[in-house]
Amino acid sequence: MKLSKLVTMLTSAGILAAGSAGGVQAQELTGTLKKVKETGSITVGHRESSIPFSYLDDKQQPIGYAMDLCMKVVDAVKAELKMPNLKVNLQPVTSSNRIPLLQNGTIDMECGSTTNSTARQQQVAFGPTYFVINVTAAVKKGSPINAIADLNGKTVSTTSGTTSVPLIKSYEKAKGAEVKEIYGKDHAESFLLMADDRAAAFIMDDILLAGQIANAKNPADYKILPESLRQEPYSMMLRKDDPQFKALVDKTVGGIMKSGEIEKIYSKWFTGVVPPKGINLNFPMTPPIREAFKNPNDKGV
Repeated sequence: MKLSKLVTMLTSAGILAAGSAGGVQAQELTGTLKKVKETGSITVGHRESSIPFSYLDDKQQPIGYAMDLCMKVVDAVKAELKMPNLKVNLQPVTSSNRIPLLQNGTIDMECGSTTNSTARQQQVAFGPTYFVINVTAAVKKGSPINAIADLNGKTVSTTSGTTSVPLIKSYEKAKGAEVKEIYGKDHAESFLLMADDRAAAFIMDDILLAGQIANAKNPADYKILPESLRQEPYSMMLRKDDPQFKALVDKTVGGIMKSGEIEKIYSKWFTGVVPPKGINLNFPMTPPIREAFKNPNDKGV
């Protein structure tokens, strides 16, 4: 082979390699990645009492399963933008304000216990499903309530801005039941309404109910009803129409699932002892959760 031809081939190979290695950087930045590059910071929205997904520890720092996954995304952003010293801002959000704060740019992603629904997909986007829950109710063991139908004529608590609100209303309509709802600003407050007997039950996702019960003063006083209003997927929430950032999130989280690393992260928060009280939720991986990890997707309910 002539030297000139060899040089040409090597040069072409180098150009192709550089192009493939550049990823997003080879393109013009848009959306969240452009915002992060220009501001030098990324803002992560977190919850304060969504145990064990996103909640405050004894030092008032956000920790949890969702936070661990979101920090993996933050690391991927740092690598993609070549910004190892990227500033990470942590912004508390609630069920009621999480979508507006994402849409107006206050936060760049939301890491918590947010259901991926087709209705919400009209406003925001989601990363791959990282948990699957059943919406049900927690009650006191000493109460006569053993099924959701037993709540007819009772007052129930739920958290403002959650999917539990329309679900219990649709159940009322379908079953001819009459239920009065009172709302807590977060899951801790909603649970307290039930614990203090201001409500007969707390309607919420089974894993969040388990987290609140495990953290209660007397966990043995409560039970979770086996009946389910609906099965729902949890995902991290992203801005809509932002394909660059979503592609990075999908690749990062999907990679964690495909590699098996998700098993370790899951065990840490759902079958191990978690801070700050040293509780164990004893919530082994269910078949729907395992299926979501096997085939990463962002399908809403």
